[in-house]
Amino acid sequence: MRIKVINPNTTRSMTEKIGECARSAARPGTTIVAVNPAMGPASIESHYDEALAVPGLLQEIATGELEGVDGYVIACFGDPGLQAARELARGPVVGIAQAAMHVASLVGTRFSVVTTLGRTMGQAWHLAEAYGMKRFCANVRACEIAVLELEKPGSGARERIVEECRRALAEDGSDTIVLGCAGMADLCQHISQQLGVPVIDGVAAGTQLIESLVNLRLGTSKHGELAAPLAKPMTGLLSDFTLPAPKALLQRAA
Repeated sequence: MRIKVINPNTTRSMTEKIGECARSAARPGTTIVAVNPAMGPASIESHYDEALAVPGLLQEIATGELEGVDGYVIACFGDPGLQAARELARGPVVGIAQAAMHVASLVGTRFSVVTTLGRTMGQAWHLAEAYGMKRFCANVRACEIAVLELEKPGSGARERIVEECRRALAEDGSDTIVLGCAGMADLCQHISQQLGVPVIDGVAAGTQLIESLVNLRLGTSKHGELAAPLAKPMTGLLSDFTLPAPKALLQRAA
């Protein structure tokens, strides 16, 4: 089984960390291919960032289809481009927010999402509602830490995240924590040991959900809304995305 874990931002060090977390969660015999696009933002912290990350993400999905990848994890808590990716992919595609929230609802009664910047909280609430998880979501909290701070030794990010998780348990009535950024994936076990509650990292959850879906021989439904996109010309900067055989993608996979 080959699973492609896509970090939609272009920060390679974060991709490597995400890949390590996915591999630690994967079963023996599963190959994890961790990648990030060649184009796009260095981090995703706004709707603008998210929109500009999607073309590079879709390029990675299309390349994966040419390479015979079995399933995909979108490793950004905003789940950017998720439905578009599902249109392109034959196999299953999971976003880490959707994966983490559903797994949290199976091991507790209410969860708190602890994320990076306050400006991203609205998107987390939106996804909770869209995924039918709002009744399980006690609160969304921000540590006011920029995503790239998570990569800096000595930034104090780890301690601030642990303390915000501690406050969530004390103040929100939650019994489970969902980490609201793929860049926090390596903190999951540490926080769980510190606080004594389930802490859900969407990268690990998404990886194991994709493994299960592939083993169940369940791919993305191509009946109706998630059918393959209609072939049509693309112009300007998106000319290489013309379906069904984008030349740039074929060259990249060759």
